[in-house]
Parts: sequence; structure tokens; C-alpha cells
Amino acid sequence: MLSNLPVLYSLQHCPYAMRARIAIFKSQQPVLIRAIKLNNKPPEMLTLSTKGTVPMLVLNGNEVIEESLDIMLKVLKDNDPSHLLFSQGEEPLSDIIAIIDEFEQHFFVAVEAYKCAKRYQENNIVECRRACEVYLQKLEDRLSKHAFLASEREGLLDIALMPFVRQFSKVERQWYQQSPYPKLRAWLSGYLQSAMFTKVMAKHELWVDGHQDIVFGDIKK
Repeated sequence: MLSNLPVLYSLQHCPYAMRARIAIFKSQQPVLIRAIKLNNKPPEMLTLSTKGTVPMLVLNGNEVIEESLDIMLKVLKDNDPSHLLFSQGEEPLSDIIAIIDEFEQHFFVAVEAYKCAKRYQENNIVECRRACEVYLQKLEDRLSKHAFLASEREGLLDIALMPFVRQFSKVERQWYQQSPYPKLRAWLSGYLQSAMFTKVMAKHELWVDGHQDIVFGDIKK
């Protein structure tokens, strides 16, 4: 029954919510998705968590997981048909999680600063871009060794970082298309052109508008 499914509160373009949806899609475990707006959060969501951030996964009606990486790990540990948690080459999962944490603390912050510099036409945009490029080069180096970030197979590192690389690529599109990161561009393009990405980025009716139960997750992939 639909009422037994986990509930995911999500924001369409939020990169944290995006990577949670990707992991859920890859796990082939359906959830009820509730699309929100940050300036009009549903009371049902705030009752469960005063933090009120997305993504937020609710299990069994009251168990709340509020961090996107925790959601990814939870759903993939429950079901991982693509072996995303085991596609890390010679790197143990603990090292991959440490890399993701490093990018969250530094690269994600640098991308936000880069976006702000462009939006407000600040004179430090090149400096902000270069701060991001330190991490882009790390990814380019990884992709020079194998098809995906940790091995020849897609893994957790790929789907955890991809939404933020996408965010970077949209700030100065022309510069990005000519950037010295050809393998990274090809890797990102593969995701953006995939059927998976189209489904993960589908727009849903806002929960506060209709309170409709919308099932997300392609169990047949």
C-alpha cells in the first residue's frame, strides 16, 4: 500500500536532494515524493523536523533521516542492484565517504561563492572559479585513470558529486565548455543526457497544493 512507503521531502533543483533521488532511483525502492518550496514548507514536514531542510526521508511514519549522504547510504545498503557501494576499485567505502566529506566542506562551499560572484557581478569571479578548479582537477585526474571517479564502474562517489559539478558547469557555461577538463565534461554529459537523469529531475506538483501521493522510483529501471 502507498501508505507504507517511505516519504521523501524534496526540492527539484537542490543538489543535495538531487543526489538523494538518484540513490533512491538506483536502489529501485519506490518512495512517496513530496515536492516543497523553501518559503512554504508543509506543516507535516516541520512537525517531523524543526530543521526543515531537504532532502528529508521519513521511514515508518516517524523515523527521519535529514542528511543527503545518510539517505544515500541507507537506501543503497537496503538494496544496491548496481553495486554502487562496492564499485570503489581499491578504495574502501570509508575512504570514499571521507572524499565526499572533503568535497562537501570545501568544493561545495567554493561553488556557492562562485555562483554568488556571478549573480552579483562581483570582481572576484576568476578567483572563485580557481578555488573550484582545485577540486575539478582532482576529478579530472581520477577520470584519466578509469571511466568513473573510483573505478571502471559507477559508484557512490559519482552520484554523490555529480549534482555539484553540474552546478559549477552552469555558472559560466561558455568557459566551462572550453575548460581544460575534457574527461570531466564527458563524464558529466553522460549523466545529463541519461534517461535516469530525466526521471530524477521530473517536476512534481507541490505537496501543499494537492497533497497528492506521487510515487517516485523506477523499480524496473
